[in-house]
Amino acid sequence: MKTVKVLGTGCKKCNQVFELIEQTIKAQGFDASLAKVSDLAEMMQYKIVSTPAVVVDEQVVLTGAIPTREQVVEWLG
Repeated sequence: MKTVKVLGTGCKKCNQVFELIEQTIKAQGFDASLAKVSDLAEMMQYKIVSTPAVVVDEQVVLTGAIPTREQVVEWLG
């Protein structure tokens, strides 16, 4: 099972990223858990400089952008 975290303070882009990943997991039937992380101390552990950020299996895969559905499929496939 993949573990996916969306790091962000709850801004519009952060919510869009979370919804996109959630929809992709459901549509593709991926075995993945998804969590929203808004705690600044926890976000800083990943050494990101901008949000939204996406972490898959404890590896930062994207910062400061909204991914495409194809990127999400690639990360989870």
